Amino acid sequence: MRWWRKSGPPEPAAATPAAAGVRYGSEKERLKGDAQETARQRLVVTSAIFVMAFCAVGLRMGYVSLLRDGAEPTQRVAARGGSIQSERADIVDRNGVVFATSVPVMSAFVNPHLLLDTAEAARKIVSALPELKYEELKEKLDADKSFLWIKRGLSPREHFLVNRLGIPGLEFQAEERRIYPQGTTGAHIVGYDSIDNAGLAGVERYFDQRLQSGETVQLSIDLRLQRMVEDELVKAVKKFSAIGATAVVMDVTNGEVLAMASLPTYDANKAKTITNEALFNRATLGVYEQGSTFKIFNTAMALDTGKVTLSSVFDASSPIKIDRFTINDDHAQRRPLTVSETFTYSSNIASAKMAVDVMGPEAQKAFFDKIGFLKPLSTQLPELAAPLWPRHWVKINTMTIAYGHGISVTPLHLATGAAAMVNGGILYPPSFVKRTAASEPGRRVIQAKTSQMMRQVLRLNVIQGTGKNADVKNYEVGGKTGTAEKPSRGGYRQKALISSFVGMFPMSEPKFLIVVSLDEPHGTAETGGYATGGMVSAPSVKTIIENIVSLYGILPGDWSSQTPLEIASTPIAIPQPAAAAPVVAATVRGRVPERKALPARAGGQAATAPGVRRVAAE
Repeated sequence: MRWWRKSGPPEPAAATPAAAGVRYGSEKERLKGDAQETARQRLVVTSAIFVMAFCAVGLRMGYVSLLRDGAEPTQRVAARGGSIQSERADIVDRNGVVFATSVPVMSAFVNPHLLLDTAEAARKIVSALPELKYEELKEKLDADKSFLWIKRGLSPREHFLVNRLGIPGLEFQAEERRIYPQGTTGAHIVGYDSIDNAGLAGVERYFDQRLQSGETVQLSIDLRLQRMVEDELVKAVKKFSAIGATAVVMDVTNGEVLAMASLPTYDANKAKTITNEALFNRATLGVYEQGSTFKIFNTAMALDTGKVTLSSVFDASSPIKIDRFTINDDHAQRRPLTVSETFTYSSNIASAKMAVDVMGPEAQKAFFDKIGFLKPLSTQLPELAAPLWPRHWVKINTMTIAYGHGISVTPLHLATGAAAMVNGGILYPPSFVKRTAASEPGRRVIQAKTSQMMRQVLRLNVIQGTGKNADVKNYEVGGKTGTAEKPSRGGYRQKALISSFVGMFPMSEPKFLIVVSLDEPHGTAETGGYATGGMVSAPSVKTIIENIVSLYGILPGDWSSQTPLEIASTPIAIPQPAAAAPVVAATVRGRVPERKALPARAGGQAATAPGVRRVAAE
């Protein structure tokens, strides 16, 4: 029996395959088309992945180069694995010359557990690095440790010699090394780093985080002037057989420190050889009684009250006797002196009476507080000492502080305060960083007219007084000498002096201030055996001024026509005795008041001296 299947209308036999071919093509062609479509899709996906990867890399590079400030420091992969911190930024002078920079170096380390023969390894390493000692290295290699530094900061040649030893377990770490291209120049300002690039002193320490983040620090220091100052200081120390010295050059118009030196000094490239004595910065850590340079402040303080003028008179006819002590004058005139003469002849007697008559203890203390002499300075160095002053500030202290004894400050304090006395009366905090228009403004501490009078007496002192050795023809130098005996247990050491000179120019419109101070200088035949500030420090100030004039191309000017200096071009008028003020009573019964204990410090001064003494001042 057959089964029949019902179907649709029959199609022509020849038409069926032809119609299929027209609609779909052959089976082979269809498969070929599918493969091409798949290839196109894969190509599009692959291209998209490459574009995305390229964009990601580009964005990351842009972020690293433009937006990393304030972010975490970038890391660089070190040789043999591990990572190190990004490059520490440079320290440059005011003109962009490099004081400190970082260079890539290799450091060698070893895993002693991987050494086949520690004795042989130690012998080979010492042959490449002869400064290492075989016995010490062998002992370290025999210790049960998995990591041991061989030497950090290899030179290229040392790296080559160690690398070719081929010792198993001896590998290298890529690091950075801090170098100081200027050697000892500016060492106490720049400071130095640890082997791990952490700031340990100076600007390196103060700006440690800023330098680590890659931000360059530009100093106010002029490298050229810094070298000139250091060279002159070295010559002065050698000439006068001093045990140390310091110098500061400041721009009085904004407080920028243009140069600062302290001897002895050190080379930061040889950190292992730095001694405590060399590391001590006398300009900011040395706390000294500054002697007659303090008459700058005593005179300005009196004039600023308006109670006295340059022609006011104070009797200096005889010494002031207090108990068993005597206040005397080195350049005794034995007569009443005007304020101008008091300054020019550097009279301790008249200065002491001026302080007591015009100011008194409370006003004097308040003035020194106002000019920052009772606290550490605020500046960009971590090495800053606090001044030392009387615990009980009474009349005797007022008299001795008037001529620079009984209070101790750093040379940088002295420079900062003196700058305010001549720049129009504005006190600027000292700055070791180049200042901008937006920098911290100063504050007024004396009247402008008082500052003008101070310029006159400072210029007069160089023309007719104790500062003649600092004068530079046609540049109107002003200044003040200071010679103080160093204190010791129960008194002062008469042969141990701190001899200083504070100079500034041009006095019609002061721009530069220079302080030079020698520690325990000795007189020569040329100075007649004297080691006072006028004999040993003033000549160095003169040389530095000549260097400044040459360096900056400052031409001499006709300053004689300037009104502020008219008094300086005429002789001092000697007042008649009838115009003399009454002698100030200066006798005090009982013990000399206790003063604040002054602890001994390296390079600084112990101050256990009484508040009153017989002193030879300038």
